Amino acid sequence: MRITRIAAVTAGVLAASLTLAGCGGGGAAEGSSEQPGSDEPITVVVLGGIGAEGVLADNATTSVTAAKASVDAINADGGILGREVQIEVVDDTADPTVAVTKLRELLASEKPVAVMNSGPSTVAEATIPILGQNQILSFNIGPTATSGDPSVNPLNFDLSASVPDYIGSFVHEIEQRGYAKVAILHGSSAYGELFGKQSKDAYTEAGIEVTGMQGFDNAALDMTAQLEALKETNPEALVLDAYGAPLGYVLQSLEKLGWDIPVLGNTSVAATQLIATEPPSGVLGTDQVKNLTMQVYTSTKHDPSDDKVNAAVETMMAAGDIRSSLILAYNYDSMFLLKAAAESAGSLEAEALAEALVDPEVQKSAGTVILSRYGFTAESHTPHVTPEDFLFIPPGKLVNGQYQ
Repeated sequence: MRITRIAAVTAGVLAASLTLAGCGGGGAAEGSSEQPGSDEPITVVVLGGIGAEGVLADNATTSVTAAKASVDAINADGGILGREVQIEVVDDTADPTVAVTKLRELLASEKPVAVMNSGPSTVAEATIPILGQNQILSFNIGPTATSGDPSVNPLNFDLSASVPDYIGSFVHEIEQRGYAKVAILHGSSAYGELFGKQSKDAYTEAGIEVTGMQGFDNAALDMTAQLEALKETNPEALVLDAYGAPLGYVLQSLEKLGWDIPVLGNTSVAATQLIATEPPSGVLGTDQVKNLTMQVYTSTKHDPSDDKVNAAVETMMAAGDIRSSLILAYNYDSMFLLKAAAESAGSLEAEALAEALVDPEVQKSAGTVILSRYGFTAESHTPHVTPEDFLFIPPGKLVNGQYQ
């Protein structure tokens, strides 16, 4: 049975929570599900901006649904160490301040075994240090510059592939298409800045000329100036990072400028519902996306012969709404990883779980679906995947989280 509890915040509890959570570290809090020998349910938490607006709410809903489905699948398989898993959903509205406030409130009264972040990266940046201070294992789908670095965040594991892996897929695709010169446009999020910088370095190293790179403020409503500057550098293709509403403004600005150039969008582009929705609420089938292809995982493209992915989709559909692509469903793999680590370590203690998760045999035995293997190492708590794990596809309709 899945038990879902929505965490609520009151001003009176907040004052106490700030004091208690500040203690951090140490043993399990009262009511913790990690007490030795306990047969009580194991508690895990998923943070998600289900109360946000637009694409953020859609993506968070899919992430939370994936987390619930992961718990359902694990409970159907006997739970973890013979114990049922229960999940609590905390609506952080995709706001870092709200996320920190609600997380501190939660930690004042209990200590979950694991916390799943649903992004965006700004929320991850704000919450992962708090979880580490309180000795709680975390899974994160919104990578930051340090979230996958065990020297900084030893108890966090990014489920979204590492930026170098994403970029390696771009290098492979650009070379396959025969482009010699590209330009880069990226947003101002932590991920966007990192993607831009590392893309430039990787392309240059691969012998691909970067004719120009421009960033845009995610609050901007027009990117024509940045695009015009890039157009003057005469690239053969445009590499694009844009997520949510900013993607719409980029596409409008490209149309306004009349720039007819191939556009290769990253997974942030593929995770934006706008490109999978027909007018008037979206741009699918319009001239704005005629030159766009976007990066997705192979699991995000429907394959009727992929029984594991199709079974996961059915479990997610039973657990809740899938309102965006499976690129947001990494949390489906989280409990599979937790179960494999706990069974290997014989423990739910955070450091033991973290040590087990870097074992290749544990990763293999987890039987994950969204990514078949995560490739965590002692030096890097980010997945390590190959270009073969990705596809570049044109925008299309989404059905149950998969592009058709």
